[in-house]
Parts: sequence; C-alpha cells; structure tokens
Amino acid sequence: MRVLIVEDEPYLAEAIRDGLRLEAIAADIAGDGDTALELLSVNTYDIAVLDRDIPGPSGDEIARHIVASGSGMPVLMLTAADRLDDKATGFGLGADDYLTKPFELRELALRLRALDRRRAHNRPPVREIAGLRLDPFRREVHRDGRYVALTRKQFAVLEVLVAAEGGVVSAEGLLERAWDENADPFTNAVRITVSALRKRLGEPWIIATVPGAGYRIDTRPEAGAGGGDRG
Repeated sequence: MRVLIVEDEPYLAEAIRDGLRLEAIAADIAGDGDTALELLSVNTYDIAVLDRDIPGPSGDEIARHIVASGSGMPVLMLTAADRLDDKATGFGLGADDYLTKPFELRELALRLRALDRRRAHNRPPVREIAGLRLDPFRREVHRDGRYVALTRKQFAVLEVLVAAEGGVVSAEGLLERAWDENADPFTNAVRITVSALRKRLGEPWIIATVPGAGYRIDTRPEAGAGGGDRG
C-alpha cells in the first residue's frame, strides 16, 4: 500500500511516515496543498491522509479535488479539529474516515488497512491464494500452514502480488506501490527483494517471473515445480 500524507508539521509528518514504514506501508509527504496536488497528479496512491489546516490549498480543497477526480481514492482526515461539527464538515467533503490528534500510529495503520480493504470491493481482511495466507492487520504470512518471517519490504511486495490474485504486476508497479517517491526508478531493488522473498517462501517457488512483463503468484496446482525463472 502507498499513501500520501498531507501534513505541514515536518516532525509529525516524518514520524507518521516512519511509523507506517514499520507497518509495511509506503508513504510520501506533502507539506502544503500545492505539493499535494502535484504529487497526486504524478503518482498513484491508495489513500490520502489529510490535515485540514495546511498552507496553500487547504485539506478541504484537496479532499474536494480527490472526490471530483473520480479516482475512488479514500480520504482519511487527520486533524486537531475534534468537534462534532468539524467531523460532520469533513465527512460532508467526502472524507471516508476522521482521526483526531493526538493519535496512536498503530490505530492510524489499522484504519488505513480497513479503508484499503473497503476500497478493494470489500475483499476479506485475510487473503488466501495458492496455499498462502496473508493477514495485513497482523502482518503475518503463512504458507501451507507454516509461518514465514518476512522483512517489511518483502511483506509489502507480497501484499501487492497477492492483491493481484494471480495477475501480473510489473517491476514498475511494485516499485510504485511498495516503495516511496525517493526510490530510484533504475534500481534493481525490486528484483533483489522478489528473489529474497521467493527464497523465504521456500520451494516449490510460488512467485513466477513473466519475462518482459513482471511477476505474479503462480496459482497452478503444480506452482513452482521445476523452479521456473528466478529472475
């Protein structure tokens, strides 16, 4: 999952970004409304986390822009304005959730995952495919009943692949969804991470490489038999 944090307090924004990384959620930061609009125009985000009181176009205006775009991107308003009227206004603008400051980072992560689940047509919270069981809330993965310990980045990549339900995800798509805007588009981090993830999950290999296209979860009964392309 990749989210946009629109927050003008640098220390808080960085704390949120770093905290979400611990939950295998990639995040970019916009300190004002103009930067937020620019990032929204060039990147694809799963969710926007908006502070209402920011320089430039306000969080309310950003929310209106997102709703008007028709992208269906959920909006979580994160603000110190905690009166019922403030919340009513936020929801009236199209916000899908509202969290007041101060807050616990763990709660924010849980709310983001719940929003992401609802966005994806109410898919079940625990996802299962080809013997894999991925629980995004507990950040746990099992294969054929065996617990698999993954790094945060490996989990983020696997989450994107599992969500594709056997469809091909390009290396660029993985980079966009599991890394933040600071990732080098020419890096081989995706290949290295997928290779390490494949080894963690064990044989038979369940992550297939589709030459020239990307990667996918192999859903065939004989998934991974013979090793396949490990590239």
